[in-house]
Amino acid sequence: MPRVFFLLFVVAALTLPSWGYAEDSLVVYSGRAERLIQPVLDAFQAESGISVQMLTADSTALINRLRMEGARTPADVLITNDAGTLERARELQLFQTTTVPGLEETIPSRFRAPDNSWIGLSGRIWVIVYNTTMVRPGDISSILDLAAPKWKGKIAIPSAGSVYLQTGVSVIRAVKGDEVTAVFLRGLKDNAGSFVYGKNRQIVAAVARGEVAAGPVNHYYINRHLAKHPDAPIAPLLTDQGDQGMGVVLNAAGVGITAHTKRLAQARALIRFLISPEGQSMFANVNKEYPLNPHVTAAPELLPLQSFQVAQVPLSRLARLRDPTMTVIEDVGLR
Repeated sequence: MPRVFFLLFVVAALTLPSWGYAEDSLVVYSGRAERLIQPVLDAFQAESGISVQMLTADSTALINRLRMEGARTPADVLITNDAGTLERARELQLFQTTTVPGLEETIPSRFRAPDNSWIGLSGRIWVIVYNTTMVRPGDISSILDLAAPKWKGKIAIPSAGSVYLQTGVSVIRAVKGDEVTAVFLRGLKDNAGSFVYGKNRQIVAAVARGEVAAGPVNHYYINRHLAKHPDAPIAPLLTDQGDQGMGVVLNAAGVGITAHTKRLAQARALIRFLISPEGQSMFANVNKEYPLNPHVTAAPELLPLQSFQVAQVPLSRLARLRDPTMTVIEDVGLR
């Protein structure tokens, strides 16, 4: 990680709130927004009788907090919204190998660390949200098309600090190389102009208002917007399909048991619940994410995960790809 980003995250970790935790409570550090993970934790607590306390913050800040706390950490479990961050935690030896009955049959190996120290829980794909009055689906076949001059002033993009942008660019680098990636990023920068946002939902809203024609986002932000505004003129577009396509970028939220947990049995019980049909169905129906348990179907408004082409870049590579990707992003001058 570039030094300036590292220092910012250390500062963020140092300024996170601190309070006492009940000794009998399972402590979860969560890089996911509370509204996305709390309903699942509430269901686990109701079913198991195990009390859960949660601290929510930026995932990288939480990793730095775990590093500083060491064996004194109260955290039993870390949940994040990005497989690259999970792998980074594994590399820093912040996790221990997770042994849960039925894990291998429940979550496919491509959604787990090689040593099962982290486990994917739900998937999201990077799609293009487009305004149906301004764009025809055939106008865009690849995410790289957004860099074409015809889209100047017509697209919105995530900011450089977005983990979703970093993941998407990492996958493009792995498949297409640095030169193609740099050309793509320069085109995005030129075409987006001032339409650069820190949140995916802001991109979706800008497209829905017709301020821009399209932009790359995680798929579920489109579903959430349509749930509130069913008449909004927006739709998702899956890109890079077919024989010549690299496939859409897929990332996963996931979980790991901390190396110094004092409540191992309770932590394992939580993971058993999160990968169970009940837990996975909540990710599908509440959050509109893709359940990674193949025995659980996605929400009816989503295309089945098996029905489209996904970029074949292992999730375990995302951590190693992140630093050089940030260098390319900074060199291009994305803000």
